[in-house]
Amino acid sequence: CVGFVKQWYQRRVRAIRKRNESLNFLRMAARVDGVSSRVKSALAMKQVTKDMGSVVKGLDKAMASMDLEKVQKIMDKFEAQSENLDVQSSAMDQSMGASTTLTTPADQVDALITQVAEEHGLEMGALMAGAESAPTGAIAGSSSVSNEQEDALTRRLAQLRN
Repeated sequence: CVGFVKQWYQRRVRAIRKRNESLNFLRMAARVDGVSSRVKSALAMKQVTKDMGSVVKGLDKAMASMDLEKVQKIMDKFEAQSENLDVQSSAMDQSMGASTTLTTPADQVDALITQVAEEHGLEMGALMAGAESAPTGAIAGSSSVSNEQEDALTRRLAQLRN
């Protein structure tokens, strides 16, 4: 009987270790997604910086000739690129927030706790009833952007990608 208990215990330890390994892999995947988003953001910023440099050069040429129509066109282009930069920055911030958030479904956690408690003959019902659950909004983060603003940003991002 003692040998059986030892085998059972070793299996449970291995299962817990494997579960921890899978959680570590999920964390690592989230970090890799975060790094990927940062690299994409840096590449987009590099392109916008290059475009802004060409706009500034064009503005210098227009100011030299003092052609007001040319100055107005260049200023409009600069304003549009500034808006594009804001939209891209906002999209990158949102994607970074989404990619680095790691959540575990509460029902899976409860099921695992119940399973372990049953295996060990523990009464978890009384202990769990008095415990408060964590607010899910605090874990996943909340957004102060309204739906209308989000729709406008989504349309703007789609225009930038085309």
